[in-house]
Formats: sequence, structure tokens, C-alpha cells
Amino acid sequence: MLRALLALLLVVNALFFSWTQGWLDGITGVRAIGQREPERLQRAQNAERLNLLNPQAAAALQLTACVEIGPVQGDEALQRVQASLERAGIAAASYELSKAEAAGQWGVATIKLGTKDFRERKEETYKRLKVAYEPLPGFPDEQPSLLLSRHPTQKAAEAALESFSQRALKGLRVLQLQAAPPSSTLRFEAADGALQAQLRTLAAREFGGPGLIACTPTAAAAAASNPASAASAASR
Repeated sequence: MLRALLALLLVVNALFFSWTQGWLDGITGVRAIGQREPERLQRAQNAERLNLLNPQAAAALQLTACVEIGPVQGDEALQRVQASLERAGIAAASYELSKAEAAGQWGVATIKLGTKDFRERKEETYKRLKVAYEPLPGFPDEQPSLLLSRHPTQKAAEAALESFSQRALKGLRVLQLQAAPPSSTLRFEAADGALQAQLRTLAAREFGGPGLIACTPTAAAAAASNPASAASAASR
């Protein structure tokens, strides 16, 4: 009887020792070291660099603001910015993309001057009236033609054409000389402090032009970022 009891105590002690070493965690389902899991700290990279945030810094990270990336000129630049965001783990669903077509450059030009004599007579008229002109650049199917003026918008070019018409200058037309690339904006309606810092870093290192600018949030976004104010306004 005593021998059986001694053998049982030895078995129990051996099992307890094995459990305290963590050898039986997978069998018993109860961790010998509880929930501390020191191996997580051992696996951490550069654990000595970890710093706890004070309450003020933690509160600052939770503050949200409306910010935009832009203007981004051209589709190639837009693809570069979006690729940088994706590599940083910022999903396309977190921002709103909007595009706007720019005006480009417009000009007032002559019709196609089919003969040398016709062109010389036109040039003589412009010299006599002191109207500046130059060969029309590009438009190989419209050569030879002369360009009389350049303008930033179609409306301005049409106004110049009307002015030329009042001076009895005929055979003129408005042409778009250069189409401006589309301008894009990526809008983050309610970016927290951490995201804002991440976007500023990307803008400085990778975007190659467009920066981070502040914007005005919509009423719904402003209410969502400040629930206390929203509740106060609703109670009035």
C-alpha cells in the first residue's frame, strides 16, 4: 500500500514538473505561465524602441481632420500616388477620388492657306494692321496656317476672335492648341492623427509633387468626428 502511494506521488510530481516547464500546455490546454506570454516580447523586433504614449499624445492621434492629396496632374502621376498608398497599406476605400479636366491652351488661327500667294497676302495684311503672327505649331493636316494669339481658355480665344472680326479680319478660327492633363484629388474625409502623419511622410518621400492640404469636411463627417457636438445640436 505504501509502495503504491509512493509511486503515485512520484508520478504526480513528475506530471507537475512537466506542466510547470510548459511541456503539457498542448495536452492540458492550460498554460503553465498564464497569459503573460513572454515569448511575444522575445520575438519582437527592436523592442527597446517601444515607447508608451502619454494621454495627450494618445488623444492627439484620435483627432480626425479632412485632408487631401493634390492636385495630381496626369494619369501617370495618379497611378504613382495610388501605388504608394497601396504599398503603405492604405486602401482605396479610405479616400474619395475626384477628377477635373483643365482648360489647356487655345489659340486664334487662320484657315488653311492653300497657296503661297494667299499666305503672302494674309501676312501683308497682318503686318499693315500690326497684328502679331507665327506659324501654327502642330496640326500637320492644317498646314500651312498662321497663329495670331494664344489664350488659357476657349472663352478667351472666342473673345479674341470676335475682336479680330470687328477689325474686318476674316478667315480665322479657334483651335485647342494643347489639352491639359486631368487634375485629380484624393480626399480623406476623416483622417486620424496616425494616418495624417503617414500621408505627410509619403507626400515628402514618394509622391513627387502633390502635397497634403487641409479641406473642409462635410457636415456628416464633422458630426461623426465630434459626437458630443452632434448630440448637443440634436437636443436643441
